[in-house]
Amino acid sequence: MTEQTFRIAPATVFAGDAAGEGKCGRCAYRTLCLPSGLSDRDLSLVEGAIGCRRRLARGDALFRAGQPFANLFAIRFGHVMTCRSDHRGERYITGFQMAGDLLGMDAIANGEHASTAIALEDSEVCEMPYARLQRLMAELPQLMEHFHRTMSQEILRDQSAIRFLGILRADERMAGLMLNLSARYAMRGFSPRRFRLRMSRDDMGRYLGLKMETVSRLLAQFRDLGLIRLDRRELEILDMRRLEALAAGTRADAAP
Repeated sequence: MTEQTFRIAPATVFAGDAAGEGKCGRCAYRTLCLPSGLSDRDLSLVEGAIGCRRRLARGDALFRAGQPFANLFAIRFGHVMTCRSDHRGERYITGFQMAGDLLGMDAIANGEHASTAIALEDSEVCEMPYARLQRLMAELPQLMEHFHRTMSQEILRDQSAIRFLGILRADERMAGLMLNLSARYAMRGFSPRRFRLRMSRDDMGRYLGLKMETVSRLLAQFRDLGLIRLDRRELEILDMRRLEALAAGTRADAAP
């Protein structure tokens, strides 16, 4: 499948902003986007650096590869995937992002986006002009430290993805993806065992480096082994311990 064309979502300033609705101090994912311990004054400065909120419909592109870099984006709600194209025009997926995650940091070095970000469902992001953030980080050292920590975590995720493709077996990759989603939902106060897969089987395959048929076979295998229950996209992890063992390289078909 070659690279698709996605509609760029328009910038929208919502009326609720004036009343303080959706501001950083009231956001449920503030601790993921911002450092702890910010004073009311500091929060006010951060809120002033947010340019607008951008609403995306499912399938909208937040930005495209090659687009000039100007803003970072924090996801308020919804899910987004980032993808690139290889030399043949084939699309592969580099990550699945959710509320509290930052997007666009890969564009800082070269001044243009290296990937395309596409909404997996109706979503909303806070748009933060990078020039404003730079000035603010000079005034708030704890914000700069948090930003550097976030960049470091993104580098580690990229290294983990390379390991996914280069070393792990197909079933280990699938188990690793499920555990990654589980841990991230738990960080956001949701169940680590029951959640909805926002991505399609094709998307999962393009992230894990597997064919869609292999993804479907692995999901059926995990179900038959009693590791998961899957109803369309509603996933329940039934045996976390064995799934963790599988991701670590131990076979999961042994008796529980």
